[in-house]
Amino acid sequence: MRQALDDVIGQSQLLYFDELHVHDSGDARLLTRMLEHVLTRRVTILATSNYAPEDLLPNPIWHHIFEPGIDLIKTHFDIHHLAGHTDYRAATRSGTSAGFSNSDWTSTAPTQELPYPSELPMLTVGSRDFSVLAVRDNQLFVSFPQLCDSPLSTIEYLNWARTYTRWTILDIPEFACVSPEAQQRFINLIDILVDTDVQVTFVSAHTLTAFLDAASPRPDAFRMASRLQLLRRHGQAHRASTDVL
Repeated sequence: MRQALDDVIGQSQLLYFDELHVHDSGDARLLTRMLEHVLTRRVTILATSNYAPEDLLPNPIWHHIFEPGIDLIKTHFDIHHLAGHTDYRAATRSGTSAGFSNSDWTSTAPTQELPYPSELPMLTVGSRDFSVLAVRDNQLFVSFPQLCDSPLSTIEYLNWARTYTRWTILDIPEFACVSPEAQQRFINLIDILVDTDVQVTFVSAHTLTAFLDAASPRPDAFRMASRLQLLRRHGQAHRASTDVL
């Protein structure tokens, strides 16, 4: 483990983590080992996070696994809470890049953009195969169950986000109707789609407002809600420009 960390860190004197969050018990163990190692080497660590240290790995079933890591953070880090109530994604001025460009949340996808019944391809990542609804050039059609009920990880999501610049995600349910694991996969997926600026059509029988309201009890859903609010802003801007035309 130490040799592997030394191979990655090399002679670096600073490690920077942007939007640090922990949701996987395996990641929690690895991060704790990494913190122990780099603190021993006296490497400077700088991190930003939407979570207070004690709120990392919020799942109560697994939270105890990262308690040693939380103790390391609280003991060795200077912690600065940046108080504020402004969601700067929602306040982004027109003309600035904010992710989810030309994306939408809708109850019905355009007919010409729906997959044909005969289209059921398999995508391969490494040695694993995954079924999706359709693939056309740079566009991916996939359902929520295929993305989130299956044992996918950020590896697959990143691979597809880099390969397909347009996505259509169908059959998005309310969060209360799916497992906590599926909820977490969707939250992780939204992070990746925003960071890679993928154009997405989200198709759901539920309005965006209803979906976000139903998801709000989950302690780590606020980040997803902030990003999905961009769709509402885009939709309002699109309707306004249409009215002008």
